Amino acid sequence: MRTNIVLNDELVEEAFKYSENITTKKELVETALQEYVNNRKRKNLKDLRGKIQFRDDYDYKSMREKK
Repeated sequence: MRTNIVLNDELVEEAFKYSENITTKKELVETALQEYVNNRKRKNLKDLRGKIQFRDDYDYKSMREKK
């Protein structure tokens, strides 16, 4: 989707300082959008806290052991 937007130049320059491999504004905006979406998905998972019931014999600690 082609879109024209006005970006805050100071914010764009600061974002470039934190990005190692990003060289274009397009890449910067796409990365920012992806991180935004991922962050929102993580927040939605946090809403599930306390709502999932595990079996009484479920041993989560055994999954942490190195094999």
